[in-house]
Amino acid sequence: MKVSKARRTAVVVCPGRGTYNKAELGYLGRHGQASMIGPMDAFRAGLGQPTLSELDGATSFDAETMTRGDNASPLIFACSLADFLSLDGDAVEVVAVTGNSMGWYTALACGGALSHADALTVVNTMGGYMHEALIGGQVVHSLVDDDWRPIPGRREALLALIADVHGVDGRELYVSIELGGMIVLAGNAAGIEALLARGPRGPGVFPITLHNHAAFHTPLQAPIAERARASLDVAWFRSPRIPMIDGRGFIWRPAAEPAALFDYTFGHQVTAPYDFTTAIQVSVREFAPDCLIVLGPGGTLGGAVAQSLIAARWRGLDSKAAFTRLQAETPFVVAMGREDQRALVAGA
Repeated sequence: MKVSKARRTAVVVCPGRGTYNKAELGYLGRHGQASMIGPMDAFRAGLGQPTLSELDGATSFDAETMTRGDNASPLIFACSLADFLSLDGDAVEVVAVTGNSMGWYTALACGGALSHADALTVVNTMGGYMHEALIGGQVVHSLVDDDWRPIPGRREALLALIADVHGVDGRELYVSIELGGMIVLAGNAAGIEALLARGPRGPGVFPITLHNHAAFHTPLQAPIAERARASLDVAWFRSPRIPMIDGRGFIWRPAAEPAALFDYTFGHQVTAPYDFTTAIQVSVREFAPDCLIVLGPGGTLGGAVAQSLIAARWRGLDSKAAFTRLQAETPFVVAMGREDQRALVAGA
């Protein structure tokens, strides 16, 4: 792989829940700065919570502990922010930021709409609220085959199943996240049970039930949204320094009204579907970046980013094979969770 020294424009993509797993243990310690981690640890310790250093520095990965919303969300946020702060300004110019689901809160920090301390408070609070309530669950279905080409009729079948199941015998089932070649569905226990019993299978391991995940981005989270608006401070918000693309594909530019940003973050963003696919497509169409940088931890979000580009036939992409060819020389999608790609954009 050739490392390009020319300065490239970039849209930064912030990952959400599910990206810190066994392979990522120690990620924050390897890539984070003590000046950033110290205050975060002090904040968590003051609340009687395990510090991020303790979680990240564990001798083994305890899935039950590490995937809880009150632990996973701030840990992923800290890893992503550490990666953002490590970007080499001589190599990349960040022209916009976006994120998937919880990654929207990280995007607020990277874009300058929240201070790092206030963003951590938001992430920690929302992760705690979600864990305490744990309303409903999420299941991921694939809409594409192994070469990332659409499976004929798959989306239509899932949407028809939602229409058939929702509202019958107390079942609730919704679209939660549009995630490239995947779709995340969410609902209450009865709705999820019906989905798993009647929904399609494959390819491979799909459908995937997400452990310790609530029914994010659905009306079931209305109590969480109300609690957030009552407990978090609109005064923390400010107009962003860098444009931000939200979960509708809407662009918040530097003149954005902070109160409107607060309302979206703790309103629509919590209770309505999150369209990450559209966010990525808007990113490349509106900002024409030289690359997309996917912050760590992990590198799994890179596939959803690539699938979003394929869905738009961006640069003529129509399959995983075509995307792999595009990546071969100087990657367009740069995942900082991969050491070989990290070297393209991170400072020394």
